[in-house]
Amino acid sequence: MNSLTVRVARWSARHPWRAIVGWLLFVALCLAAGSAVGINSAKTADYRVGEAGRAEAMAAEGHLERRSAEQVLISARSGALDKGVAEAAAQDLTARMERLPEVESVADPLLSQDGRILMVEVALKGEERDAKDKVDALVAQTGAVQQAHPDLLLQETGSPSISKGVDQQRGDDLALSEAITLPVTLITLLIVFGSVTMAGVPLLLALSSIAAAVGLSMVASHLSPDTGVGMNVILMIGLAVGVDYTLFYLKREREERARAGGRLSSEALVELAAATSGRAVVVSGLAVVASTATLYLAADVIFSSLATGTIVVVLVAVASSLTALPALLVKLGRRAERKQRRRAERGKPVRRWRRGGDGSDNGGGRIWTALLRPASKHPLATLCVSVLALLALVTPLAGLKITEMSRDTHSREIPAMRVYDRLNEAFPEQRVTHQIVVRADADRVEEVTASLHKLAQLAETDQLFTGSERIRTSADQRVSVLELKVPYLGNSDEAYDSLDHLRDDYLPATVGRVQGAEFGVSGDVARYADYPAHQNSKLPLVLGALLLVTFAMTVYAFRSVVLGLIGVVLNLLSASAALGLLVLVFQGSWAEGLLDFHSTGSIGSRVPLFLFVILFGLSMDYQVFVVSRIREAVLAGATTRQAVLDGIRSSASVVTSAAVVMMTVFVSFAFLHIIEMKQIGFVLAAAVLLDAFIVRILILPSAMLLLGEASWWPSRGMGQARILERAAPKMPVADVR
Repeated sequence: MNSLTVRVARWSARHPWRAIVGWLLFVALCLAAGSAVGINSAKTADYRVGEAGRAEAMAAEGHLERRSAEQVLISARSGALDKGVAEAAAQDLTARMERLPEVESVADPLLSQDGRILMVEVALKGEERDAKDKVDALVAQTGAVQQAHPDLLLQETGSPSISKGVDQQRGDDLALSEAITLPVTLITLLIVFGSVTMAGVPLLLALSSIAAAVGLSMVASHLSPDTGVGMNVILMIGLAVGVDYTLFYLKREREERARAGGRLSSEALVELAAATSGRAVVVSGLAVVASTATLYLAADVIFSSLATGTIVVVLVAVASSLTALPALLVKLGRRAERKQRRRAERGKPVRRWRRGGDGSDNGGGRIWTALLRPASKHPLATLCVSVLALLALVTPLAGLKITEMSRDTHSREIPAMRVYDRLNEAFPEQRVTHQIVVRADADRVEEVTASLHKLAQLAETDQLFTGSERIRTSADQRVSVLELKVPYLGNSDEAYDSLDHLRDDYLPATVGRVQGAEFGVSGDVARYADYPAHQNSKLPLVLGALLLVTFAMTVYAFRSVVLGLIGVVLNLLSASAALGLLVLVFQGSWAEGLLDFHSTGSIGSRVPLFLFVILFGLSMDYQVFVVSRIREAVLAGATTRQAVLDGIRSSASVVTSAAVVMMTVFVSFAFLHIIEMKQIGFVLAAAVLLDAFIVRILILPSAMLLLGEASWWPSRGMGQARILERAAPKMPVADVR
């Protein structure tokens, strides 16, 4: 009873106002620090992986890197396009754009083959990632030309416009997610606690933890650049674990209060909760942090950003449950005690806290006894049937297709995406551009140029290509770039085939014969191909580290190698089943109307790895909380069988409540427009559902009942007297009434 968790809770309980004010000051300081330093956003160079990344780095070295561009389409509002009027508008637009400091160059107008659309391309200066912040100035000039030529229709699109539209849509989606999640979470907590005050405590602490994490993540971005997805993760994970950790602690405090029957003070009850659920919260939080940290091994800026956001918000949520929560519980407990005393003084019956872990008279016993009956009476059959059911969900993984979600997969509710579709239809030859980058000694520039000309000639005979642009060479003659056009969408099989032709056939036969030359292909298609390949190369390392961390954390928490192995297997099984369900839903088209998406026939390249890492961490919440209750009973002298049944029965309601809260948060993300976020929300919700109701209620108890005392190997040999001595709480006399 003198662990760090208990000591912190004891101080907070004895100085509640100091702890509460201190927590609020901490949140304010985090936000102030974040606002002061700002966000360090990832640069284009941070995203470079594989051959495409190396080629982009070489091009940047020669100042020949690809520039972000906007395309303005000029067409008639009705009838045929008057070319003279359109060209006059294009000249006006070109003059306006060239005066902007954000613009590097404006290309000559290009007329579509059907003569209906005139296109003006505007190249922007500076970082590719920063282009979206400059697009408003271009849109304003397009709008001015539109006003000057009302009979024409001017529409703008391009990577910057699309990125800006995606950001705006993401912000709207997050607002929608909050509008769905917060009320449902509050209703769930009201059902659990039956009190507005008690229901508000987890929600307020979770929101304050999210606020503090936002500020700290801005500071952390100067160590690990932010990619724009960190805030999504902080909201999603922060609300889930923040409410869960508070819920675990609150439910245990209420259980101890009901058991004490008024004999213990609020301070003593908080210490008991800190010694049990408080420790479980710390272990769970550390498990999530350790699991998430394995994402850094992926050597990818997006995963690093996801990991940083998750780690920061989980640590803050743990801190809030250890400091602010005990103080709030003491203040609420004292208020309840004063009400009880006033009722007694008035001669009214004193309200007694209901017994049972969930605050009900029977502890929800009938429901959970019924749910546990298959495992308790037929553990082997229950284990086999449950495992087979999950394995059946795993089978769709055989058809898993992982791709990088390209620009073509964005929602058409973004105006720039609808214009992008018009652009692709009117100018098919402009759909995809490959950049062939060559670096060699300056004295070989003529040889390099000749080999690139030969490559362009080979491409002209290939129906996958439509032509090439001039060869550009750096000032120092060391870097050369050739651009080849492809008349297919970036996510099409033909586009990938054209990339394979370049890399496997044309480059080795031309540039590959220049002695000492380094070369590579970059561009959108190359990025889409290289990123999943990079992910696959890192997958064994990350998963291996993840399994090792999960095993080590479980062994540390329960002093049992057997439970460590069980935890790894169960987490792997539930994550695989959830991923199989994701493949079943999102790679087909049958659920498109139900979940409002357009199937790409694939899963986003970041989803599987993110799922495994986050789910392994979150599953430790349930694993630690459930098995901790079982271990407490064993340490108190119960048989493993009785401990398993009682432990799961006593923790079932809080696990269910926590699962409902998590599912609510994750399901709200399944309604977002961004396909990868939709997939992540769906798969995490499915994983939590499977983990809470199949793994923890059916598989885990069945396995432990079959193993019996062997579940605790190698710690089962502790003497009973020593066990009881360790388990018995030693409360200060002053705390006992």
